[in-house]
Amino acid sequence: MTLYDEKPNDTLKESESKWKENELRNTLSKTPESKEQFLSVSGREIDRLYIPEPQTDFDYLDDLGFPGAYPFTRGVYPTMYRGRHWTRRQIAGFGTPSSTNERYKFLLARGQTGLSTDFDHPTLTGYDSLHPLSEGEVGRLGVAIDTNQDMSELFDGIPIDQVSISLTINHPAIILLSFLLNHAEKIGVPWEKLRGTVQNDSLKEFHGQKTFALPPRGAYQMTMDVVEFCTKNVPNWNTISISGYHTREAGSTAGQELGFTLAQGMAYVEGGIERGLSPDEFGPRLSFFFGVHMDFFEEIAKLRAARRLWAKIMKERFHATDPRAMLCRFHCQTLGSTLIREGALNNLIRGSSQALAAILGGTQSLHVSGYDEAHEIPSEDAMRMSLNTQRILGNETGVVNTIDPLGGSFFIEQLTSQIEDEAWSYIEHIQGMGDGHGLQEGMFAAIENGYIERSISEAAYEYQMRIETGEYQVLGLNEREEESSLPPELYEHDQEEEPRQIERLQAIIETRDSAKTNAALAKLQNAAKEKQNSMPAILEAANANATEGEIMQALREVFGDHQDPGVF
Repeated sequence: MTLYDEKPNDTLKESESKWKENELRNTLSKTPESKEQFLSVSGREIDRLYIPEPQTDFDYLDDLGFPGAYPFTRGVYPTMYRGRHWTRRQIAGFGTPSSTNERYKFLLARGQTGLSTDFDHPTLTGYDSLHPLSEGEVGRLGVAIDTNQDMSELFDGIPIDQVSISLTINHPAIILLSFLLNHAEKIGVPWEKLRGTVQNDSLKEFHGQKTFALPPRGAYQMTMDVVEFCTKNVPNWNTISISGYHTREAGSTAGQELGFTLAQGMAYVEGGIERGLSPDEFGPRLSFFFGVHMDFFEEIAKLRAARRLWAKIMKERFHATDPRAMLCRFHCQTLGSTLIREGALNNLIRGSSQALAAILGGTQSLHVSGYDEAHEIPSEDAMRMSLNTQRILGNETGVVNTIDPLGGSFFIEQLTSQIEDEAWSYIEHIQGMGDGHGLQEGMFAAIENGYIERSISEAAYEYQMRIETGEYQVLGLNEREEESSLPPELYEHDQEEEPRQIERLQAIIETRDSAKTNAALAKLQNAAKEKQNSMPAILEAANANATEGEIMQALREVFGDHQDPGVF
């Protein structure tokens, strides 16, 4: 079954040629187009017009299908937003746990439906607030979490069995998740009632966010420990949020973001199989995280291509039979790197456009970056407007009334296929860097030789040059903003938050049973050395009041430190 009936279209090319010779030529002779070449944000050439292509090998059922059915191009659920809107999940995190707890409650009271946690740089890289490298960074760009007690304070008064939680952390993910599981036990919430996600994407840290704490293989072992443990003990928890967002923020193209992200995902699936798990067991608890840039149609096509390609990979390569294991469910965030300081209120329009692209692309969860984030951590007013953006799009525009409304567009369908092909070419290239069969060794090689980081750097340079030359215009950056104004209010960091957190941490260290703590840390080191699942030992160490930094140091002593290849 083809998308277009060839008989009515057999003279289409001839008709197109006549149109070019007559109507188009006459118009161009009087009013030339504004550019010789029109490019997407990723540098992809966009044709003047897209028409049916009868000669292409396109089968509606195999390439599009129906929502909630393989290959899921048109959506992961049969009713999509007609049944339930996406989760409104604005990220929050700054200062001490009690400060972020207040922001959580502010957001939930204003229509947020899921929580997402931003951690400070020391927490992301596995250092305690007391560490010399943490000075000046504690609670500055995220919340500081050092101990079990911090996690309990972070979620104090929040019904964690009713609200889904996202922990945006990677190499120390196994530690922070252990803190959360201990908190759940403390307040009597069974693990099976927890719903949420821990990012836990160790591989992307080496070319995306770059907040790595362990070498690639050691970090990968910890990631897979979480997958194995949670598959057996925390059944409703998403064990990895395979992240392209930070790759896109680093400067990748849409095709690179998709290719590198799915390659990471494939490496994790291989790791799960090596642990004796079936893809049908752990596949349904894998999720994804994509950034949404300014090119409206390219982003929609990228998200549609992600669903189709992941479904094919899980079914054809990994032989998954459960449709839930084939689903590419994802969270989207509008890109902070597209926000401009000059004319910050214009960022409301940028966020609205990107959010609409995410919705039309079929996201399951959405964060709209605050309009003032080019200046500071988002203010309460910015977060209120980000939530209102989602509410207005969902309730007032009609975009939720039908599923995949751009499906069947000549432009969207061809663009979706182009991005899928481009992403697959990156996956194949990375596979060839390893043993040629799997992605696990290919990803390690691509990280160690700098291939992924170099590819992103080249794309980022080309994008920046388009801005520098004025070929790509950005209001307030290379296109003058006539009446620029500051946001109505900006977040003001409380300088006393760092000493408060340090004092709290010192008190815990001074009053704990040090012998019990040290014994638990030694037990953890032995488990990591023997390649046993480390999570039970980390849960025990956390309960013995070991800090995040101490647990991570125990792992560093086993796995060593990573030396970045320094690609520029």
